[in-house]
Amino acid sequence: MRKWLLGLVVSMMAILVLAACSDAEGETTESKGDSGDAGGSTEEYEATTIRLAYNLPQDHHISVGIEQFAEDIKEKSGGKVDMQVYPAGQLLSDKDMNQSILTGGVEMGVNSSTLWASTVPAMGIFDVPYIFNDYSAVGKAVNGEFGDKLRGAMEEKGAKVLLFADYGYVQFANNKRQLKSPEDFKGLKIRSIGDLPSELIQAYGASPVFMGGGEVYMALQRDTVDGATSGTTAMLQRKYDEVTKYLTINNYAYLEFLLAVNKDFWDGLPEKTQALIEETAKETEEWIREQAEKEDSESAKALEENGMDVYVVPEEDLPEWVEAAAPVREAYLKTAGDLGQELLDIIDNE
Repeated sequence: MRKWLLGLVVSMMAILVLAACSDAEGETTESKGDSGDAGGSTEEYEATTIRLAYNLPQDHHISVGIEQFAEDIKEKSGGKVDMQVYPAGQLLSDKDMNQSILTGGVEMGVNSSTLWASTVPAMGIFDVPYIFNDYSAVGKAVNGEFGDKLRGAMEEKGAKVLLFADYGYVQFANNKRQLKSPEDFKGLKIRSIGDLPSELIQAYGASPVFMGGGEVYMALQRDTVDGATSGTTAMLQRKYDEVTKYLTINNYAYLEFLLAVNKDFWDGLPEKTQALIEETAKETEEWIREQAEKEDSESAKALEENGMDVYVVPEEDLPEWVEAAAPVREAYLKTAGDLGQELLDIIDNE
């Protein structure tokens, strides 16, 4: 009898042990399944190759932000979204960039709002002189109705704007004399970066000469042009201090660069990939905007330390510069039409 009871107890204990093991295995299996869902999330990205070109020097703050943007997407997607970056004009010049994006010759590219104005005239708003009087005003504008209108106009042409990259304020450098008033421009040949900057140069009495950023150093060195308009960050990186003597700081325009993607290519991407790119682009835009003011200040100081004669237009003298630039606003409205007027109204009313 005792043997029978002992056998029954042993059997019941064995059953309990097996049940416990079964539960533990179930929990382990379930736990592994959960871990697989989280750790394997990158496997849900489809393998995609995206070529991204830009023309700025690689140490420019926009370039640094764009390079990090590409690295972050690669990392977050576990390498499934392969961002192939072509920096500093290796693949395309700034003059060829937009057409290549629109035709799908390259999937993504970074180019100035000034050059995009030839495709979307309203984008020339950033070249209308003296409409943005501080750094924060630009960020507020591009993240609101103002920016939405520009993004919509770009998509109608076949390019989706992923981010607005703050380049900073644009200034004048030249070899002949310090520019203390618009009168001092007369007779000079100034490198321009687009249609509206050319209008401004003409309004001030100089002759505009359009050329890509990579051509300017040689043109200044050979006296093909007497001066150029650009941001101080690019002036420093392109070594303007070696070939020009005078720098005039009047903050006449706030230049934006756009990271844009071919719209058809974008529409063909999986939603998960689109979400990853948009999220990373937003983070990158914020970082670049934080750098712009700091870079403007530090690069202007560095140019002065390198020997350039720097003149900052006093605030009380700016009305003279603004008045002389009035024809540029009129020229903008002629090309940008109703949308251009809407954008100016938004800025004027803020």
